[in-house]
Amino acid sequence: GEFVVLVGRSGSGKSTLLNLIGGLDRPSTGDVLIAGQSLGALDQEGLSRLRRREIGYVFQFFNLIPTLTVAENLLLPLELIGVDGGPARERADGWLARVGLDGRGDDYPDELSGGEQQRVALARALVHEPGLLLADEPTGNLDLGTAREVLRLLDDLCRQAGTTLVMWLGELITQRGVGNGISLLI
Repeated sequence: GEFVVLVGRSGSGKSTLLNLIGGLDRPSTGDVLIAGQSLGALDQEGLSRLRRREIGYVFQFFNLIPTLTVAENLLLPLELIGVDGGPARERADGWLARVGLDGRGDDYPDELSGGEQQRVALARALVHEPGLLLADEPTGNLDLGTAREVLRLLDDLCRQAGTTLVMWLGELITQRGVGNGISLLI
């Protein structure tokens, strides 16, 4: 998949563009196509089905469900697409291993560091194997060193899975050279 980073000043429309691509907002003119489907032609139920199967999301504030274990946070998107039982648990455990959190599935989010929580959020966004991953400033809550680590992991995971990544990063991160080898859309 491709790796696209959106950069621009505050208020320039980066989050709006991600919301349009993800079907969270509708354009006033034009159309957005995801996996060959026009988002404008889908009703809310159709949009929900498309998002569940084709799109993963990573947010700045992790958005993990605090009353669920790490594993349960990964199992939830699988349940929504009809994958459950042993196959779901194997997939969740596999993704935890890929993000370096093997054996942490029974922990709760508040027992993890910020960087670990963001790695769980990455695994949750990719566990259902979407074709597109949208990330809205996924390193905004992390120190620079952890942010670089998370971005390298995100790049590796998306390349391995063949997932296209579209994200926006804060100016500090992009100014510090994290974007090396990454396509920039300004």
